[in-house]
Amino acid sequence: MNILLDHADFCVINKPAGIGMHQQNDEPGLVRLLSEQQGEALYPVHRLDKMTTGVLLLARNPEANRLLSAQFAERNTQKRYLAFSDRKPAKKQGLIKGGMEKSRNGSWKLTRNTNHLAITRFHSTSLAPGLRGFVLSPETGRTHQLRVALKSIGCPIIGDARYGGTAADRGYLHAWQLTFHWQGQPVTVTAPATEGELFHQWYSPLAQWATAL
Repeated sequence: MNILLDHADFCVINKPAGIGMHQQNDEPGLVRLLSEQQGEALYPVHRLDKMTTGVLLLARNPEANRLLSAQFAERNTQKRYLAFSDRKPAKKQGLIKGGMEKSRNGSWKLTRNTNHLAITRFHSTSLAPGLRGFVLSPETGRTHQLRVALKSIGCPIIGDARYGGTAADRGYLHAWQLTFHWQGQPVTVTAPATEGELFHQWYSPLAQWATAL
């Protein structure tokens, strides 16, 4: 697996698509495979869905795990994701806010109440006819939050069959950039999107646009 940042207390990888965080049935999870690759125990500080690629932070010891996990719990990190949809939102940018509630067959839905509140800021741009790029900045970290957020504004992610996205070679959600703090200093890691036909063609212009926001 591609390591983006190798530190004595943590490592940051560019997570590949199609692998879950932990073992499912007989299929080994990412944490186990990476721990075996590195020859050490690793502690996932946060999670990415199976279909999602990009920046993933893992601690190398329990104390680093405690300190880094606290930053996520206290919302002291900054996360930016890239996504594609083939549908146009009613407005180009805004805030998606609501409660998260379990739905059917492992899915989630956004509600009007504030139980398990999920907050996501989004910006979008037209890349080509029938293709829209999104930059998503979650302020909370709920399960399937970004996938549900885009579905809620009528723009399911391309390749995200669970939430009504158009079929594709992968689910087009990528954890592009993460900023956290270590020993009083900010650390920003950016992961290039390298998997999937749409990212091969459109990652560079979308990343350039996102950088200028």
